[in-house]
Order: sequence, then structure tokens, then C-alpha cells
Amino acid sequence: MKQFCFSNDQIIDSKNAAIHPMDIGLIRGYGIFDFFRTSGYIPLFLTDYLDRFIRSAAKTHLHLAYSKEELAQIIHDLIQKNDLEQGGIRMLLTGGVSDNHFSPTAGSLFIFCEDLDFPAASKYETGVKLLAADHVRAIADVKTTNYAFPVWHSVNWKKEGAEDVIYHHNGYISESSRSNIFVIKNGKTATPDQNILHGITRKRVLELDKTIEIRPISFDELIDADEVFMTATTKKILPVTMIDDLKIKDGKPGPKTIELMAAFASMEKKSVLV
Repeated sequence: MKQFCFSNDQIIDSKNAAIHPMDIGLIRGYGIFDFFRTSGYIPLFLTDYLDRFIRSAAKTHLHLAYSKEELAQIIHDLIQKNDLEQGGIRMLLTGGVSDNHFSPTAGSLFIFCEDLDFPAASKYETGVKLLAADHVRAIADVKTTNYAFPVWHSVNWKKEGAEDVIYHHNGYISESSRSNIFVIKNGKTATPDQNILHGITRKRVLELDKTIEIRPISFDELIDADEVFMTATTKKILPVTMIDDLKIKDGKPGPKTIELMAAFASMEKKSVLV
């Protein structure tokens, strides 16, 4: 975490940021957040992230006292104050301290700047393993702070040599705990349409390949795919080569995934230059 953050109504030293212990963001796990990156002091795809944060606040009945333009200005001020050339920005809006300790009320807004580590380069070269888990995230189209299930489940990941999970339910897949999923079979790419967060990196990939199908994808289809990859702010496009103990095809990143990785890198570069 960098030295300066935004807390409620001003930029302060991050070590002085505080939340009331009875905030329902803490005692009920009720709040929203978003996370995006900077490159060359530019917040990447900022409009998309702010739009999603504002939509999430409205859908979860959380009061957001700042406009999109005001939030953008705060973020640019923090980038300069923290000299954040390359890093991450985390926005957090809590549920507040309510009389019944349950209902949302005016909460706290925090914006933090952070260092950012991507997965090791070797993971992009060899792909990663995901563990299958029967689960559907609550309010899946909102980036809530409720990560109880994957945090609890993550104890197994290192033991199993896995990067993350792949959620499935009633025979269909949805997403990973912090990423969207794409499958490729016979040259055709598809991504799930239900019980997912509409990721910003996912949106960019859909722009790169307008032939991608958005539809239900069965777990059997996932296992039988020629290629699988995941997308996220902190992963970009990351190949998936194993689900549990089952290899995807030959267990190596496929040509379409590699092609999209290069295209996304080019898109990012252009967005910084704009």
C-alpha cells in the first residue's frame, strides 16, 4: 500500500485510514470494491471501471457521494501524489454503520494505491491449474467484498499446485474467484453468460474477437476444450492448461490464446498512448 489514500472526503496518510468496527462492511461483509491498473501514470480503461463501480453502488443500495468526474480527479491526484507509474488502484465502499447493524446506510469510501505483481512469466508460458468447485457467487454481477468462500478454499490451492478455482453449478461453469473464463474448441471461442462478473478485461477480449460466443458452457465442454484461458485485471490473459488432474488438450497454451495475449498487449499499449 502506498503512502497516500483517499478516505471519505480527503487524501490522508494511508496508515491513518480507519473503519468503524460496527460497519456492516466488516460485521456483515457487505460492501463493494473495484481494482484497476496504471501504466505510465495512466489508469487503464478508467471509464469502464468507474462505470462498473457506480453501477455496483446503485445495485447494492450503497450511497456514493461522488460523481464519476470527481472520482476520476481523486484518482489522478492520488497517482501523482504516490508517484504511481505502474501499480494498482483499489476503490472500496462500505455498507456503513446502521441502527439495526444490518441495513445499508451511508458508508465509507476509500481509494488506495498499491504495488502490483503479475503471475510469474513461467505461468504464461506453461499455463496454470484450476480446481473445480461447486459454487455460485452471491450478486455475481457485482464486485462485492464477500470473498469468504474462495479465501476459505484457497488453503487447498497451494497443496494442489493450483492458481485458483473454476466455479460450476448444475453442470455449467461460470467464472473463477477473480477472473472470467474462455474456452476454445475447433477454432471457436466462447465465454459463459450467467452468474459472472462482467470483467473489464473480458470486455476488451470480446472487442478483440467479435466472433466470440457468449452462452452457457457445460463443465464437460470445458474439460473437452482445445484451449482455456482466464482474464482479469491482475492476470491480463492467462492460459489454463489443467482442471483438477485433467489436462486441457496437450497441457500447453494454445495458438489462439497466444494470439489474443499479443493482441491484448498491443491494445493496452495503445490505450496508454491515447
